[in-house]
Amino acid sequence: MSSLDLGIIGNCTIAAMIDPKASLVWACFPRLDGDAVFAALLNGTAPGDGADGAFCLDLVDQTHCEQAYLPNTAILRTVLKDGHGGAVEIVDFAPRFALFERIYRPPLIVRRISPLQGRPRVRVRLRPRFENGRVDPEITRGSNHIRYVSAAQTLRLTTNAPISYVLEERPFLLDRPIDLLLGGDESLEAGIELTARDLFERTRDHWRNWVRSLSIPFEWQDAVIRASITLKLCHFEETGAIVAALTTSIPEAPDTERTWDYRFCWLRDAYFVIHALNRLGGTRMMEDYLRFIGDIVEDAHDGALRPVYGITREALIDESILSHLSGYRGIGPVRVGNQAHLQVQNDVYGSVILASTHAFFDRRMTRPGDAILFEQLERLGARAVAAFDQPDAGPWELRGSAAVHTFSAVMCWAACDRLAKIARQIGLAERATHWRGAADRLHGIIRERAWNAELGCFVSTFDGAEMDATLLLLHEVDFLAADDPRFAATVDAVSRTLRSGDFLYRYVAEDDFGRPKTAFVICVFWYIDALAALGRHQEARDLFETVLAHRTPLGLLSEDIDPRSGELWGNFPQTYSMVGLINCAMRLSQSWEEAF
Repeated sequence: MSSLDLGIIGNCTIAAMIDPKASLVWACFPRLDGDAVFAALLNGTAPGDGADGAFCLDLVDQTHCEQAYLPNTAILRTVLKDGHGGAVEIVDFAPRFALFERIYRPPLIVRRISPLQGRPRVRVRLRPRFENGRVDPEITRGSNHIRYVSAAQTLRLTTNAPISYVLEERPFLLDRPIDLLLGGDESLEAGIELTARDLFERTRDHWRNWVRSLSIPFEWQDAVIRASITLKLCHFEETGAIVAALTTSIPEAPDTERTWDYRFCWLRDAYFVIHALNRLGGTRMMEDYLRFIGDIVEDAHDGALRPVYGITREALIDESILSHLSGYRGIGPVRVGNQAHLQVQNDVYGSVILASTHAFFDRRMTRPGDAILFEQLERLGARAVAAFDQPDAGPWELRGSAAVHTFSAVMCWAACDRLAKIARQIGLAERATHWRGAADRLHGIIRERAWNAELGCFVSTFDGAEMDATLLLLHEVDFLAADDPRFAATVDAVSRTLRSGDFLYRYVAEDDFGRPKTAFVICVFWYIDALAALGRHQEARDLFETVLAHRTPLGLLSEDIDPRSGELWGNFPQTYSMVGLINCAMRLSQSWEEAF
């Protein structure tokens, strides 16, 4: 049965997912949001059942497997053992390193297989399918390569394994190391083994040097490093975009139609991602992401923003269903595209301005904010003022209803608040006064309309009575002070209403698909941050440790979790979840000065 116990490899151009038996079950080419050439994860059967859309390295009579990342890298090592004393090592990675003053990150996967003991027999099963698993490739062969050809693209496997055995999927004795390089239709410029070894060594050194540059907390270092590497793997470096997850259509819960494509960039994520990158000292990645957002702002001549964009700023990412794929564990539908791009989500204006604020205050930036950028952001601010009390789909992207959501209104207030601070920073006193006045006016209206006196807390919508987890962020975005009794009352109300075991639901009200069945992982990190802000540090630390224990064996998290069983659901790995982990660890950790 498929599970989310998967290792992730990638290089900020492509990414692939590998199960504990070393079967590659998900990968898109030639980029993160491309054709799902390997889609076994979504075809309802396990790769061992002979499924298409997988790249399997089988050990005959395998009885045991173990898997780990090489420390401080995105290189995955799997060891398989058979029942006869045989063992093999499989090392998987996507090349990434500096070359000719730029980052070399081709759409290429390298798989290195070495015998460790005994006389292991292995079988290679390589079954790509094109057009998201709909089309079988035409196959041609050469002396050391196999080409998988479609009308849109061609993949080439270059290998020193016996080509005929690979084509026939016939087991053979692994008495020497072999290498398999799968990528674009290009021949190698050097020998196979020499190329694979060189790519491995350079990629290993690159990731270790990248990790060495991070600012990390004293506590939970391994968890933060793994989350940081995973966040980097969700970065489409060519444009600067960061996708919400690397998959589509992993259901939020068993037996639900909540299956979405997350291989896109949500503007709502911008503030939280930038905040994490700033704490990590990931300034280059932060600048890349801000440049991507800046290009979107530049495109928005009238100031109107969509909530989600493709990784090259595509504004139209229409949703469709792939009926030929049965889905994760047979749970469909499988979707490509996301209809959220057509929704009205008014929080986007605040999200973009909050993220862009760093450009005006962070002196490390090589492209600091200036009067031209401020003028562009002011157009977004005007949109925020006009939209703050208007109905929208809200932060949870409700498809069948609209309301004036408190979170959207608060983020519109935050847009005005940050514009006032930016204007003061760059010496525009008149604009600072203008935006401070707008912020104060919005703040007063939101305090009145979003506060439920009978319940004694802020609520999800203007004049409403329901709760949702974004209310935990009222202090995070500076709408309320941490010592404001209204903030403590709201946090307690969210906990009473939405907490289930160690996790929190986004909301519990019925929506277009019924009531949510699983908790949203980022919500518990928001709750932990809120507890810390309220001075409940030990409670926050204890809960954080509990959440960390629910990560996969490789230290990853998806979007959702069943609060009863602890099983992970939803798209994987989830950027929001990795960012939440990083931010909580930074907030809660003992300082380096206190440590020794």
